Amino acid sequence: MSFTAETPIDEIASLDKKLLKNLTKIGYKSVNDLLSHYPKRYENRKQFNEFPYEPTESPICFRGEVIDSSRKFYGRRRFFEALINDSDGAGINQITLRWFNMVFIHKMIMVGQNVVVYGKVKKSGKRLIIDHPEFEIVDASNTNASIHLGRITPIYPLSSGISQRPLREALFNIVENLEETGFPKILPPNNLVDIPRIKAIRAIHFPSSENEMAEARRALACEEFFVLQLNVAYRKAQHNALPGSPNCGSGKLLSKLLSSLPFEMTDAQSRCVDEIRSDLASTKPMNRLLQGDVGSGKTLVAVCAILLALESGSEAALMAPTQILAEQHHAVLSQWLEPLGINVGLCTAKKKTGSDLPLFDQNSPRVIVGTHALLYDSSNSENLGLVIIDEQHKFGVNQRQKLINKGSCPDVLVMTATPIPRTLTLTVYGDLDVSVIDELPPGRGKIKTYVRQSKKHLSDSVAFLKTKLQEGRQAYIVYPLIEDSEKIKVGSVEGEFEKWSENLSPFKCELLHGRISPDEKDSIMDRFRVGDTSVLISTTVIEVGVDVPNATLMYVFDAERFGLAQLHQLRGRIGRGQHNSYCVLMTGKLTSEAKEKLKVLEQSSDGFVIAEADLKLRGPGELLGKAQSGIDRLKLGDLITETELVRETRSLSSSLIESDPNLNNPENLYLKNLIMFDGDNDGVVA
Repeated sequence: MSFTAETPIDEIASLDKKLLKNLTKIGYKSVNDLLSHYPKRYENRKQFNEFPYEPTESPICFRGEVIDSSRKFYGRRRFFEALINDSDGAGINQITLRWFNMVFIHKMIMVGQNVVVYGKVKKSGKRLIIDHPEFEIVDASNTNASIHLGRITPIYPLSSGISQRPLREALFNIVENLEETGFPKILPPNNLVDIPRIKAIRAIHFPSSENEMAEARRALACEEFFVLQLNVAYRKAQHNALPGSPNCGSGKLLSKLLSSLPFEMTDAQSRCVDEIRSDLASTKPMNRLLQGDVGSGKTLVAVCAILLALESGSEAALMAPTQILAEQHHAVLSQWLEPLGINVGLCTAKKKTGSDLPLFDQNSPRVIVGTHALLYDSSNSENLGLVIIDEQHKFGVNQRQKLINKGSCPDVLVMTATPIPRTLTLTVYGDLDVSVIDELPPGRGKIKTYVRQSKKHLSDSVAFLKTKLQEGRQAYIVYPLIEDSEKIKVGSVEGEFEKWSENLSPFKCELLHGRISPDEKDSIMDRFRVGDTSVLISTTVIEVGVDVPNATLMYVFDAERFGLAQLHQLRGRIGRGQHNSYCVLMTGKLTSEAKEKLKVLEQSSDGFVIAEADLKLRGPGELLGKAQSGIDRLKLGDLITETELVRETRSLSSSLIESDPNLNNPENLYLKNLIMFDGDNDGVVA
């Protein structure tokens, strides 16, 4: 039987039933899914060593003949032993192969067989032993029949229930029987790749040489980069083709708002507002990304966009990922817009303000702030002219599109406080125009950051904290977990709350985490905002959406367990007032990598510098969100180290879209299907 990319794996007769069940469990359906399960590394078992007569420092590959075998017991443990000697020599040297709790091995190995063995030799008493070696039974006259040995052998990442040997055998059977026409070309004609696609697929799994393996990896990485960027280029072309109309008022309401504020916008904010105003005045729908570090004033820029849209007769919706952030936005927008006669509605899973009317009913507010709950309201509005999505990387493409579809080609502004390194912006967000707020408002106190070991410095930290509380300041104390865990030895808010309440008495402490009901969360935050509570003992639910200028202290325990971007977001909860602020990262014993990571935060408060460092340490998937950014489809390509390939494949994708914007040419229909039904897009063009 030959296989195409689309062949269902349950039609592969040779596939072990247990393996099929486990592959199906992790979501594999087709041959293409299985072929995309690439090796994590390779072992060169191509060169046969001489039969060993002493222990080895590393695994070796050699031949031998089975001269004895037996099943044995060691206490309650069962094991199987096979004794082999040098089949090509005098038979003097002997090695024992041993497998614990793998009694089925005795059915596979019999006296008189020739075997190829791969493993590390150790000495036990007077015997030479290899525990749990890789092995293969071979016909002495045919040394080329090996799948597991005698070649550059792929080592695959494994999920629960899947073993290396049967997975490798299954993939070998598939790559040996691929249908030449069953794998359509992905890359257009180019000078980047010399190896045919079908050969690259075979070679990535079972290469004949290290050069062929490297060539195959490069070819398939180019395909990944190309598809990722073709998706972006296609989305941009589709958005540019949408019908639109100007959606920008005269600016009278905007002037009223700005003149009423007790501060002036920064130059960066003004520049971003001008860029948005230009988009709104255009006949092409806006599709813009607003980047700004924590505390840079993105919300004010968003409000300016809302006012310009409202003046032209539109409605606006702002969606945030959490209830706390949505309520924070609602409070700020109400404070600024209600004096101008504009009501602001709130829609979360917990409540909908105003009435139970549909969101965009004629009697509803013209500005709605909400969480995911906005997506599940059944109403649509022709007048929904502006959609703003905050912390956009926390939403999937479908979720963003569902809100956009409530209007008729509305202008779209997406915002993030997670700065995106310049090296990634074009690749992942090339379909968006980008505005950057690259300065902070003046008059704010500095944030000083320190890394301290919990055991050595806890008492000093408590004393410093009490001093600041006595001065009238407030604090956040953050732990990774809600409750103590037997598996993970880190602090929890519930486990540490009583201790802090006692140590900081008479100052009031309160507990905040994700399991607390929405109503109680609101009450806790209200008490903290007005100063009735001095200290919040919290999980990372305060990461975004909390703005209390009097909070100047942040203690993060087990800080080494957080990513740099998340720690920077947490640190952004302080430093919002005129007083100097202090962020103390409390740690356990640190590895050299953890020290390097936290040192970045000690030395820099620039979100873009921190994002670049986080990118190098953890990769783009953790920074941007794997599924949301499409980076989860990069299994071989590396956006950090292969920037030249990224640039070249971006050029290829742009050229293809220029010649066929809708990908309707027959030779491009496979690519269109590939990008439209890939992962989070689920057939929807963003």
